[in-house]
Amino acid sequence: MSFQIPRGTQDILPGEVEKWQYVEQLARDICRRYNYQEIRTPIFEHTELFLRGVGDSTDIVQKEMYTFEDRGGRSITLRPEGTAAVVRSFVENKMYGQPNQPVKLYYIGPMFRYERPQAGRFRQFVQFGVEALGSNDPAIDAEVIALAMNVYQSLGLKKLKLVINSLGDVESRKAHRQALIDHFQGRITELCEDCQARLEKNPMRILDCKKDRDHELMATAPSILDYLNEESRTYFAKVQTYLTKLGIRFEVDPRLVRGLDYYNHTAFEIMSEAEGFGAITTLCGGGRYNGLVQEIGGPETAGIGFALSIERLLAALQAEGILLPISARIDCYVVALGEKAKEEAVSLVHALRQAGITAEKDYQDRKVKAQLKAADRLQAQYVAILGDDELEKQIINVKNMKTGEQTEVPLASFVQYVKNALV
Repeated sequence: MSFQIPRGTQDILPGEVEKWQYVEQLARDICRRYNYQEIRTPIFEHTELFLRGVGDSTDIVQKEMYTFEDRGGRSITLRPEGTAAVVRSFVENKMYGQPNQPVKLYYIGPMFRYERPQAGRFRQFVQFGVEALGSNDPAIDAEVIALAMNVYQSLGLKKLKLVINSLGDVESRKAHRQALIDHFQGRITELCEDCQARLEKNPMRILDCKKDRDHELMATAPSILDYLNEESRTYFAKVQTYLTKLGIRFEVDPRLVRGLDYYNHTAFEIMSEAEGFGAITTLCGGGRYNGLVQEIGGPETAGIGFALSIERLLAALQAEGILLPISARIDCYVVALGEKAKEEAVSLVHALRQAGITAEKDYQDRKVKAQLKAADRLQAQYVAILGDDELEKQIINVKNMKTGEQTEVPLASFVQYVKNALV
């Protein structure tokens, strides 16, 4: 009986996984510079968390969540996104009481959504995201956006477009909501079933519909920017001022609507404009979510964050022809000839590894020529050749594979010799 990987998932094999490690480490380093600390939450949560946190009118909740009943009869969901779980942890662990505010967190981990697999989209995918909780300052909106841009630009991506919008505060959204209902109501039957269901629940999400995006009603729909009150307009203007001061180029798109119910005020997306990237150009999305902490049982706390897909980031690098500086080569390969030399090679390889040196040896009892070929395939910088004769003399021959130079080295100083040579 043969088994295959589930649809919408992927194996990340050696040779490819190093790219993931490089990107993830770069993201961690950037977060450290911005003073964001890592948080790790469970892969599954109680379903109610996502119903309240993400919103029961969203496609994620209605169509995409992996939900099941555990043996205790509790409804459990594999996390479809990271923010709700981070906010739950923020509230449960009373992080709002910490002396250092805002609380600035980041996460890297798998998310799960049941949707049609396509290029760059999987049912299990990895997100990197940040959340800043506890500040109403528009400067931190700009900081969060700058962090996201920094990740992409540090990897060499150039064909990027940042799009921003304001979704306004509660008062502004209420006025815009009624305007949208009035606009769509008379012809709502011309739109898809999802849009018809959203008309009363969350009419702003009609603007996010993929099926009816080209319908004439979309082009003439009322803009949220025309319904912002003075406070919301001032806030959005300050975000734009800060982005300009940071030298970050952006476009304002009044039709930008994030797919989750908890967003308000600033919303943004980063897109790839690389040729051949694909129909879905969004790399990263985020925004402000004042009110989510209260919804999940905490005190009134402002928040803003973003999430980006590692898979789509790697696809963008490929589209722009960017190669990451990854080397699979090892430091030293020990070739052994003879039984006693093979025994000694085990100790030598162990000693090299203990000294922080990447080392390997033969484990298939191959001839010298085959061992040398193996060392070549592993791109070893140095090859150390030990035979029974050399062992008797307590020496080992070390060859620099780049220059071809070979040196006779005392066994007692072999590890230190290699260590010095690698500097």
